[in-house]
Amino acid sequence: MSDYFPQSALTKRGFSPIIDEASRVLILGTMPSEESLRRQEYYGHPRNQFWHILSAIYQVPFAEAYPDRVALLHQKQLAVWDVLEYCERRGSLDQAIRKAVPNDFRGLFATYQNLRVIVLNGQKAFHLFEHRVLTQQALTQLPRWLMPSTSPAATMPLAEKIKRWSRIIEV
Repeated sequence: MSDYFPQSALTKRGFSPIIDEASRVLILGTMPSEESLRRQEYYGHPRNQFWHILSAIYQVPFAEAYPDRVALLHQKQLAVWDVLEYCERRGSLDQAIRKAVPNDFRGLFATYQNLRVIVLNGQKAFHLFEHRVLTQQALTQLPRWLMPSTSPAATMPLAEKIKRWSRIIEV
């Protein structure tokens, strides 16, 4: 862990991105949930709707195995990462995030130049990207699309989330 970020029992560290040279859509969450961190899987909480939404919009069977989910991302030219590299947080709620440190997007965008759009999974991811990444790293002109959160804490009906998220198939 970096020297500039003091560790505590509340310190959370995100995952490396799932991305390759063919990726065109970068989907950003805030920070993995406690269950995702425990499983070492993006959107690992069984009630998170992320993988169900992707299955619905791409009209493919829901994959139970994480490697199959990751394969779907690559097949559909999707990349997944989080806005934050580190933070302090008690529990899994975005509202509990403190001492947020963003990931190195300058490096990511320099390496993966086929990206066409940034999709932000929920208001907190959007806010953190706008205020912690763009103001500090000022690095991209890619369009940014705010999507409803796939979190089990979000109250929008799944059918409406699927409708809104289906926009990513346009890219």
